[in-house]
Amino acid sequence: MRRFLQLPWQIYRGNPHWVPPLLLQQKRFFDRRRNPFFEHADSVLFLLEKGGTTLGRIGACVDQNHISFHKEKVGFFGFFECVDDDAAAAELLAAASAFLREQGMEGIRGPMSFTTNHECALLVEGFDSPPAVMMPYNPPYYARLLESCGLAKAKDLLAYWLTAAPLPEKFIRVAQAAIERESIAIRCFDPASDHDRAVIRDIYNAAWSENWGFIPLTEKEFNHMAADMEQILDPDFLLIGKVRGEPAGFSLMLPDLNQALIHLNGRLFPFGLFKLLWYKRRINRGRLLLMAVKKEHRLTGLDAVFYWKTFQTGLRKGYVGAELSWVLEDNLMMNRILQRMGAQVVKRYRIYEKRL
Repeated sequence: MRRFLQLPWQIYRGNPHWVPPLLLQQKRFFDRRRNPFFEHADSVLFLLEKGGTTLGRIGACVDQNHISFHKEKVGFFGFFECVDDDAAAAELLAAASAFLREQGMEGIRGPMSFTTNHECALLVEGFDSPPAVMMPYNPPYYARLLESCGLAKAKDLLAYWLTAAPLPEKFIRVAQAAIERESIAIRCFDPASDHDRAVIRDIYNAAWSENWGFIPLTEKEFNHMAADMEQILDPDFLLIGKVRGEPAGFSLMLPDLNQALIHLNGRLFPFGLFKLLWYKRRINRGRLLLMAVKKEHRLTGLDAVFYWKTFQTGLRKGYVGAELSWVLEDNLMMNRILQRMGAQVVKRYRIYEKRL
């Protein structure tokens, strides 16, 4: 496990844009006693070694919740790291594929570490800057490695950047009119409220149920992930919206903790914690991680109100901008809204797949 977790330090040595993950957090993810994801999923991890040198790693996963929800026998590969060698990549994908076949899977999809509820996809455009918090980063040659193994594009995910400049007046008028027309009320999340957590989980599972790759979160999973996220959460950026008194959606932007983590080299102790506290004070950008609006309220303008309110809060806190990610390439409504706000695509991520 130590070699598995530490391999990225070999792959990314000297890369100024790579943000080392917290080793403690990654160990916790793989702890089957503590991570409720493994109550409905099975996985195996592989290391590829030659002459005492580690050349690559990969994880393979079968998630029963995905299979039952989507009615497809597809397994996932993730945590993929590899030297620039087509043969090495082929060995890794062959090992993951063999495990998935043994489990009765008919296809392989990824990178997913291990599902869309976790870090996913491969960076294929936008290598000239560090990733936002909870977004992946990889060398440019990874796309060639995967494609050399017969994997083909399944879906692209887009990351937008919105600079802290005045929003278009027309956009603001649309948001203001929606508030009046639909009796929209927006409030901030209460960290002490179990009710608020339940409302957000209900909205998340209802609003995203038709999205490509979506897998509903169990109550245990949601609480587990929420406990991690609330350590970096700014409640002012987690908004709950009601339409005519009914909970209709929520929006979550996280401070871009990667601005601090890039200085820690993956370790909180003995000095990383002090560095984290120091650099957290300098965070001046965010990542709009989630926006979920129930289907029956998607034409009310609630999404525009969320964007406007989040933007105002960011300006008040001195943010210079935010990444809005990820957005499915074929989510026409969301892409259109972001473009009307003046946001620009800065990174493109890709999920690959192959029949087994």
